[in-house]
Amino acid sequence: MQSQSILSIQTPVGPPVEIIRHTFASQSPQPIKRVSLVAGLHGDELEGLYICHRLIQILKNLEEQDSSAFKGEINIYPAANPQALETGTRLWPFFSNDINRMFGRTEPASLPGETAKTLLEDLKANSDLVVDIHSSNLHLMELPQIRIIKDFEKKLVPLAKLCNVDLIWVHPHAEIFESTLGYNLNQAQIPTLVIETGICLRINKNHCAQILLGILNLLRKTGALDTDEPQVAIPEPKLLQPESVTMVQAGNAGLFIKQANVGQMVSEGEKIGDLIDPLQGQTLEEVRSPCSGLLFTLREHPLTLKGAPLARIANEEKM
Repeated sequence: MQSQSILSIQTPVGPPVEIIRHTFASQSPQPIKRVSLVAGLHGDELEGLYICHRLIQILKNLEEQDSSAFKGEINIYPAANPQALETGTRLWPFFSNDINRMFGRTEPASLPGETAKTLLEDLKANSDLVVDIHSSNLHLMELPQIRIIKDFEKKLVPLAKLCNVDLIWVHPHAEIFESTLGYNLNQAQIPTLVIETGICLRINKNHCAQILLGILNLLRKTGALDTDEPQVAIPEPKLLQPESVTMVQAGNAGLFIKQANVGQMVSEGEKIGDLIDPLQGQTLEEVRSPCSGLLFTLREHPLTLKGAPLARIANEEKM
């Protein structure tokens, strides 16, 4: 494994902050495929770091035992926003910028903007395929999934099916996506899969193990790795179009007390939680599933405002 700093940021005091790219070089004269993995764009999303940690362990061990297995080149950027990761915050400290809303923009130079530009150009120069790993926000728990902007699905869905996620969600384009890393790489004709899993500031080892298995399968199926791992069969994920997703929102402000778990199959009318008024000792509403299907998003943060998302369900009648 070779490690290179692609950007060094001088801090007011102390050592500089660096973005590191770890490279497992191809043992072929010409790499069959250059695959890059990115994590830590948001400093409160820790599961991607853990997945990269486990992947680096596995690849270092494979490199020691059989370096000829590396037919392609594998690049890992485990901490793309180190200053935010150090503080455990979604936004870049001091600037309060979301770096994943700064790619492809032409605004006056800023430190987060220059970082986004450097990372994007480095990925373009070293990648034929990119996996961008994210966790959910503080409010919602997500089942492992890949989200694809409509119009990119023809190229991305076959790749996403290799990744051992529970579902692939093809959703409509919105202007807000145009400044994300995934959108800009896909626009540059570099297929990029955006994985969403779990919840921020937590690590779900089962979800991480599932995604790690999928990444190894992706590396093998695309020719980057010549190995028999993984030995297990990768199940077919559910493919969701926009009309296949049913949202459940709060009809009142209060505390949401869940009575279901993400990943559970629910029936129409089945209770998934209560919305309560703790000051008056009242149950404001029983929250029930409006359809039958897979519960793939569920609210974890109890404090809830009217209209806030409580759950998303893959509606089995519309798939």
